[in-house]
Amino acid sequence: SAVVVSDLVDAAAVDFLYTEGIIFWTDVSEEAIKQTYWNLSSNYALGTGQTVVVSGLASADGLACDWLGKKLYWTDSETNRIEVSNLDGTSRKVLFWMDLDQPRALALNPAQRYMYWTDWGEKPRIESAGMDGSNRKVLVNQNIYWPNGLTIDLLEHKLYWADAKLSFIHRANLDGSAREAVVEGILTHPFALTLSGETLYWTDWQTRSIHACNKQKGDNIREILSGIFSPMDIQVLDPSRQPYLQTPCGDNNGNCSHLCLLSPVEPFYSCACPTGVQLKPDGKTCKPGAEHVLLLARRTDLRKISLDLPDFSDIVLMVDDIRHAIAIDYDPVEGFVYWTDDEIKAIRRAHIDGNTSAMLVATELKHPDGIAVDWVARNLYWTDTGTDRIEVTRLNGTSRKILISENIDEPRAIVLDPVNGYMYWTDWGQQPKIERANLDGTDRVVLVDSYLGWPNGLALDYSTGKLYWGDAKTDKIEVIDVDGTNRQTLLDDNLPHLFGFTLLGDFIYWTDWQMRSIERVHKVTAARETIIDQLPDLMGLKATNVTETHGEEEDRFWSARTWTTYAHWTIPVPWRWIQPAGEN
Repeated sequence: SAVVVSDLVDAAAVDFLYTEGIIFWTDVSEEAIKQTYWNLSSNYALGTGQTVVVSGLASADGLACDWLGKKLYWTDSETNRIEVSNLDGTSRKVLFWMDLDQPRALALNPAQRYMYWTDWGEKPRIESAGMDGSNRKVLVNQNIYWPNGLTIDLLEHKLYWADAKLSFIHRANLDGSAREAVVEGILTHPFALTLSGETLYWTDWQTRSIHACNKQKGDNIREILSGIFSPMDIQVLDPSRQPYLQTPCGDNNGNCSHLCLLSPVEPFYSCACPTGVQLKPDGKTCKPGAEHVLLLARRTDLRKISLDLPDFSDIVLMVDDIRHAIAIDYDPVEGFVYWTDDEIKAIRRAHIDGNTSAMLVATELKHPDGIAVDWVARNLYWTDTGTDRIEVTRLNGTSRKILISENIDEPRAIVLDPVNGYMYWTDWGQQPKIERANLDGTDRVVLVDSYLGWPNGLALDYSTGKLYWGDAKTDKIEVIDVDGTNRQTLLDDNLPHLFGFTLLGDFIYWTDWQMRSIERVHKVTAARETIIDQLPDLMGLKATNVTETHGEEEDRFWSARTWTTYAHWTIPVPWRWIQPAGEN
């Protein structure tokens, strides 16, 4: 044997693209799919150029390369998804996100445009689907326990799999029929398997070896290589494993703007878009991006979830060094995400694509729990439950000013109404309350101060003049008119510990620490739906329309106000100019 690439951390699955001389593999520890070249020709050096193709994976256990459509497919046993992307990782799309428990091995049959995978979760099974996600079907769900390895005999149209618990290798037709045993009784812990000609190869965790046998009768069993510390996936690097065939995606990418995926249904391909992005009515072109997005702060990362499509798959923003993100907001004018970090005690921002990260405020912060962007006057407000203050700066972090510091105990959530010049905040201290003031801190008034416990979340409905909040102690979502009248309960069932809270359109969204979920409720019908579950460390969230540079409220605001420009802030008259701290 020869080493192609060394010093891998935790490589799990492997595949190749023979015509390009590329080997792909997943690394569970580095949470990535990587690639390198082998010495197919003089143009490539052995093991040259380890490159990360896809990052931000949780536990990518299965990997398969579509050598005809030039795509990468993979399974993730932690997020319970099957995804696809271009070979360079672009246009990444979640194909399956429901009814997956522990997906592992993945095999492709591009000539017939089908994909196959194993699932060793609560209901172990082998499934198939079109490579565009269509025609999903369970093939095997009896006499199956830990289905690990999976491979396809492209010549004889057979599916082979290994079961590590039942210690056998079986095969069946590609539709699951005519199942029969190949090797039984002598296996210990088979993991991955592959074919070459008449020979079947597999790795075994217990023997720490690679074994082989005749694929037809399972005889001539032999050990090929021993003494492997942790034998994982296995592939035979053979051009016969990737035969060429003309496909609809080979001609100008099927005229698709992004992904052209092979399909078993005429016209035998379909155009697809990156996760969360809608396909236009022409069936070929993707919209520029997701339009309605849920931005999520977790302790160590930021994520976005498209609300345009029903899959609600979360995508990690590529922002480094997040220690303990809590509150999050968005500026639709410049496209920046703003968040607070409770461990480094700072307020940061980055573009929604993860670029141009910057530190805005890094002094005199203790526990910044709430944040809000004034997208009109271009200011940033925050609450600090450690210093017991509400402060403001410009969006670039300059001209800082304390607005509220008296009679405030544990301020948390904060929302703004730039149209009418108000800010609203919650206080979960000894005397819990919800308050309102002008955006310069004047004319302060208490709106609610009874039957509150831990009012964590706050959201303003500009269209109806309603103020909603979520209470993690009374376990309710309630609503009032913005003047404090007409208090009503929207939801009071199964809300164990609500924290983040936001509103967009007809829905209120919230995070729950105990449920480890994101849910939403219709503000009129009270119909409830889970968006994401089993995701720990959920903190703040913000639902927003990322395609608008400003909304209807801002248009109305600009036409209704006279503006005066000062050295530090642009403030609408009759609002006051706020003098920054430390200046005369």
